[in-house]
Amino acid sequence: MIKLTNVSRKFRTQDVETTALNKLNLFVDQGDFLAIMGPSGCGKSTLLSVLGMLDSPNSGEYLFNEQNITHFGERKLAKLRKSSIGFVFQSFNLIDSLTVFENIELPLQYLKISRAERKQKVESILKKVGIDHRADHLPQQLSGGQQQRVAVARALVIKPKLILADEPTGNLDSKNGEEVMAMLRSLNDEGTTVIMVTHSEHDAKYANRIIRLFDGQILLDKATETNCEVQYA
Repeated sequence: MIKLTNVSRKFRTQDVETTALNKLNLFVDQGDFLAIMGPSGCGKSTLLSVLGMLDSPNSGEYLFNEQNITHFGERKLAKLRKSSIGFVFQSFNLIDSLTVFENIELPLQYLKISRAERKQKVESILKKVGIDHRADHLPQQLSGGQQQRVAVARALVIKPKLILADEPTGNLDSKNGEEVMAMLRSLNDEGTTVIMVTHSEHDAKYANRIIRLFDGQILLDKATETNCEVQYA
């Protein structure tokens, strides 16, 4: 599904050049659940941005679903990103002035889907993540765990080929964190590819594969020793 070959990403200021990714090679198969780990500044967030087509490498090659997107323009990247990738962020990134329903509906509007079809898709995904009883609420009326469920629903409503999650439990207590991780695990069991950046060794156990970065390179890439077997209700 994803193949990065000798990908490098450098950031330059007037006096300093920083290498965030250094000739990195990575293969992710359809249906993988990958946890990206490593110390602060090792390149985790940059890698996630490149994978999500929010940033482009300075060199190397990126294949997504067998398409070489390395030299795609922003318009073409945006179209592919909107139809193929769902994002889940630590800070939820919900729009405070929109209801739960409207927040989840937003990606479908960008895809110019009819109102009737949008309604059906949103109602279905609300039930799937167990937040349908809060459809008319505003984000600030929800708990942190509920807001993250909404964020996951918004990522899922387009039926993406890939979910990218950046510290998805970082702002949650342990109970809500467990619920969100169980949700991601269940979605992966249904066939959705998940790539997650995390500092949590506990959360990483939900993945079936862990890579550890250091100085923009992969030091370790292995299957998890113990996959968490969980049921999401």
